[in-house]
Amino acid sequence: MENTGIIENNRTQMRRGVLEYSILLILASGDEYASSIIQKLKDVNIIVVEGTTYPLLTRLKNMGLLNYRWEESPQGPPRKYYMITELGRQQLAGLDAAWTELSSAIESIRKETGSCI
Repeated sequence: MENTGIIENNRTQMRRGVLEYSILLILASGDEYASSIIQKLKDVNIIVVEGTTYPLLTRLKNMGLLNYRWEESPQGPPRKYYMITELGRQQLAGLDAAWTELSSAIESIRKETGSCI
């Protein structure tokens, strides 16, 4: 049973590492509000909680990678819609290049070692 905890911890650490990248990818295709971003992440099994996502959105906004606007909602209070900035697109391009390079390197190692678990 202890192994299950280690595996889950590894998954959590990997997800945290790609969360910023994932959020920028989502917003590159259009403006979204926080709950929608969280749902899209959950839909692809990058399980996140509001307590993780909202501070990250604030940090990305403070870094100039995102902006937001308030928009009236037909289902309750106004929603804060996040959008990627030009600086955010530049950051996304860098993250995308790093991801491609890293995933290619890992795949090469897996092929070299015959490690296809």
